[in-house]
Parts: sequence; structure tokens; C-alpha cells
Amino acid sequence: MNAATFPALLQSFFTERLLAQRRASSHTVASYRDCFRLLLGFASKRLGKEVSALVLEELDATLISRFLDHLERERENSARSRNVRLAALHSFFRYVAMNEPTYLLQCQRVLAIPNKRYERKPVGFLDEGDIDALLKAPDLTTWIGRRDRALLLVAVQTGLRVSELIGLRREDISLDAGAHVRCRGKGRKHRATPLRKDAVTVLKAWLAENDEPASAPLFPSSRGGVLSRDAVEALVARHLAIAGAQRPSLKAKKATPHTLRHSTAMALLQHGVDRSVIALWLGHESVETTQIYLHADMGMKEKALAHTTPTKQTPARYRPGDQLLAFLEGL
Repeated sequence: MNAATFPALLQSFFTERLLAQRRASSHTVASYRDCFRLLLGFASKRLGKEVSALVLEELDATLISRFLDHLERERENSARSRNVRLAALHSFFRYVAMNEPTYLLQCQRVLAIPNKRYERKPVGFLDEGDIDALLKAPDLTTWIGRRDRALLLVAVQTGLRVSELIGLRREDISLDAGAHVRCRGKGRKHRATPLRKDAVTVLKAWLAENDEPASAPLFPSSRGGVLSRDAVEALVARHLAIAGAQRPSLKAKKATPHTLRHSTAMALLQHGVDRSVIALWLGHESVETTQIYLHADMGMKEKALAHTTPTKQTPARYRPGDQLLAFLEGL
């Protein structure tokens, strides 16, 4: 019995493993799909073959490793993004190992490729002045400007992920007493996030402007479809550039749609909201995830420092007397 071909394995991985068995979310499927589109394009160019002519044996550990290097060096992906792509590849090759023992050794070698360690830098966020300038940037005389204003306002108040934001439908918004927005986040977990009065006012005007069915996207593209992640990134970058002209400090900040999510968390933390509530607000799996915001808030650290009592000791540098200790100290 011949082993299944690479196209057949890849198709069954998506249809049987991801969709039928694991019931993976659309976001997971899209992430895995993008990974293999990049890999197949890279392999096709490197091997000088059409994508349809590629065989599984050619996608060995050496080629996979070079593909991961390509992501970092040429596509300028971070180590974290590289690890996300590698997780998708590991999942596929585990599936192949289970279903086609012929490729077991090749799969083991690919599965042995480790994740790359990376530095965890403090999260970037926008302060209240930055957010105010950003919300004033859209041109409210245009349909797109009014859409962008509503989208940005919901983003900075709710802290929704980009995937959650673009997945919102008109029916997910409740603007009566106890106004809130409902979404389905990671792990198919549903949550509701309250809205302030200013967001309610803007959203009422926005919904009244667009007479669409309840199942229509809340923030549609100019053609009426669902906004893409790239479109959201582009509109955030565009309005940040406009806001930067009025608030120069913004020019030094590299902000993305996810930065707006961090900004929500930082605003809640600075106003004394408990970390467990912030975790629920953002849809975090664990309260410990919110620890990153404590590290990012220099103001809170400075307040803590102000409560400490300075010592009366004269600062001095330790100088070892032994030559060997001096050598080790100098390393």
C-alpha cells in the first residue's frame, strides 16, 4: 500500500484533524493556512518546482529550519511569530506520524526543532492623552471616518483582540440599560464587556446610519464585508500618524491594534481595578497573564519606591581582596 501524497495529507489534516476532530476555530485554521501558504511558496522557490509537484520527503528538517530562518531574516518576523509558525508545522507532522508511519523518522526530526527563546520586553501602551488624540484623528465627515472612530472607541474601551473586533456583528451590541458588547474569544469562551456612555452614543449613531440585518458585521469594509486584520492595522497606523501631528510624543511610539488592548488593561490597572477583574475583562485564561502590566507601569513602581525609607549607608562598590575572586567579579 502506497503512502498518501503530500497534498492528500495536507488536505486531510485541515478537514479531518483541525475541523472535524479538534473543531478548531476559524482563527486557528486561518493561522495554520497562512503558515503553509508561506512554507509552500518558500519551498517552491527554493526547490525550483511548482507547488503541486512538491512531495513530503522534500519538506525535511533542513528545509523547515531554513524556512524558519527566512521568516526571521527576510520577512522580519519576531521569534514569537516564528514559534507560532513552528507550532502549526509541529501539529501537521504529528498528524503525519500517526497516519503514515513511513514518514516517522522525518517527522521526528522536524518535531525535534525547538522553539526559539526570546526576550520579554515591557508591553507598549498609550496613555489617556494619546488615546484622546487618536480618537480625534478620524474625519467624521466621511463614512469611513465615522466607522473608524466607532471601531477605535470600542477597541480602547473593551480591549478586544483584533480577531474579536472584526468578528463583531450588529446583534452582538446591546445599547439599552447595562450596555455591553458580546464576543467569542479564544477557546470558544463567550464574554460580555460593558460600554461607557460615550461609546453608547457613538454606536447608536453608527447603527442608525447603516440599515443592515442583525447578522451583518458591526464594522464592515467599504464593500460591506468583514474587515481584515491588515485593514485594521492600516487604519490604526493611519490615524496614529494623524494624531502624531497634534501630539508629538506619539511619533516615538510603535503602536499596533494589540497596543490598544494593552492600553485598556493599563487604564484599568491605573484606576485600581483588581487583576482578577482585568483578566476576566480581557478574556485571559489566567490571572498571572495580567502580571505583564504591573511590570510595564513605571508610575506604580515610582509610587512604591516613594514608600521606601532610604538607608543612611554611604554607597560603595564591593572590591574582592582575593585575585581569583577579583577575576570572577570582573566577568
